[in-house]
Amino acid sequence: MKKSLAFALIAAGVLGAVAQAQAVDTRARFMAANCAYCHGPDGKSRGAIPSLAGLDKGYFVDQMKAFRDGSRPNTVMSKHAQGYTDAEYAALGAWFAAIK
Repeated sequence: MKKSLAFALIAAGVLGAVAQAQAVDTRARFMAANCAYCHGPDGKSRGAIPSLAGLDKGYFVDQMKAFRDGSRPNTVMSKHAQGYTDAEYAALGAWFAAIK
C-alpha cells in the first residue's frame, strides 16, 4: 500500500512537471509566432532579416534587453522588446535555441 501510494505521488509529480513544461512551451510558441512575420516561420529567415532559430538563449536574451534599453537601436525591435518581460525573453530564447 505504501509503495503504491509513493508511486502514485511520484507519478503525479512527474506528470505535473510535464504539463507545466508543455504549458511554458506552448506560451513560448505563441509568443514566437509574433516574430515569424519578419524572422520567418520557426525563426528561419528567408531574407536579409536575421534568423532566430538556433541562436544561443543567452545571446537572444542579451540582444532583446539591448533593444529594450536602447543600447542596440532599432526602430522596430525596440518597440517589440518593450512588450516582453525578462522571463518571456528567456522562454523565447529557449524556444529559438531548441530549433535546429
